[in-house]
Amino acid sequence: MADLYLVILGILVFLSSLISVRLGLSVSVIEIVFGVIAGNLGIIHSETWMIFIASFGGILLTFLSGTEIDVKLMREKFKETFLIGFLSFLIPFILIFLVVHFLVGWNLMASLLAGTALSETSIAVVYSTLLQQNLFRYDIGKILMGATFITNICTAIALSILFTSPNIYIIIFYAVSILLLVLAFKYSYKFLDNSKFLKEKVLEIEIKYIFLLLFILMFFAALGGGQAILPVFILGMLLSNTLNGKSNGQKAKERIKTVAFAVVTPVFFIVGGMKVSIPLVISGIGIFILIFAFRQVAKFIGVYFVTKKYLDSNTNYVTLMMSTGLTFGLIATLFGLNIGLIDTYSYSILTGVLVLSAVLPTIIAQKWFTPKHLEDLN
Repeated sequence: MADLYLVILGILVFLSSLISVRLGLSVSVIEIVFGVIAGNLGIIHSETWMIFIASFGGILLTFLSGTEIDVKLMREKFKETFLIGFLSFLIPFILIFLVVHFLVGWNLMASLLAGTALSETSIAVVYSTLLQQNLFRYDIGKILMGATFITNICTAIALSILFTSPNIYIIIFYAVSILLLVLAFKYSYKFLDNSKFLKEKVLEIEIKYIFLLLFILMFFAALGGGQAILPVFILGMLLSNTLNGKSNGQKAKERIKTVAFAVVTPVFFIVGGMKVSIPLVISGIGIFILIFAFRQVAKFIGVYFVTKKYLDSNTNYVTLMMSTGLTFGLIATLFGLNIGLIDTYSYSILTGVLVLSAVLPTIIAQKWFTPKHLEDLN
């Protein structure tokens, strides 16, 4: 069956690209929808290799999104970037916790997990959408990516403080992460932008080098029961100058993106959609709608007004894209399920909310609020 699933997965990935081009929607949205449909119809089931590739896909997208952070612009526009990102986390975290705990009746830890998981903004969806629309050339794309970074740092910190028990392995993970980030920052140019070292040979050593760094971080994160998303994002930021600088660095980045979007990340989005159980969501449709509605309202409150004050243009687009959820939310909900904080029913509700929040705001943003006359924004 594994071979058949591989063929089906390939068909879904290919059809997603075709439909994306025809409809003008982000391919990630189509892949998620296909995942939901295929998973619930029983056309395809998660295999161990799919889950690993999906996990790596989320990590790879996180790294690539980090490479798009304009550190100089973030310093220049720190106030607006920080406020948009922080309030995008804080308001949903508080409101979702209160709603789930006092209105829905979940216990304290399950409610805290729900608040944490639903407070994030999807790095994967925002990055892939901005990349597809070529918005990283403009300030709005860079500010949006920076605000997403701030939101997810807050989510990662909340998850670590509330749910990760201190142990020797998590300390080792932090120590290895810091050491790896320092060494990568100092010496990565040798592998990514050094034609004398590489001697122009077609070895794709840049891709192998980046993958090795990501595998190391993933291994030590799993060993300590933590998550590699935060150090991976910082790694992308630290290497952004090298990968966006001279021609060799840019070529390396393009090769990594080609591998990511052709093979790895589609599996992440499709498997993410497959995790939604439509029967369980339907059985709790009232709770599902309640949580989804409050989440989107909380994101609107957290993002819209501060964006209106500081950016004064494309407010609706920024608010909608900051309202997306998926990447870290899926990781957080799966973490909660694995350690027994939530059951399968609660997991399906939260995952369904995340998937819908990845699809609906993105479609609306792309169809009706895509920034126009971008040359006037800078």
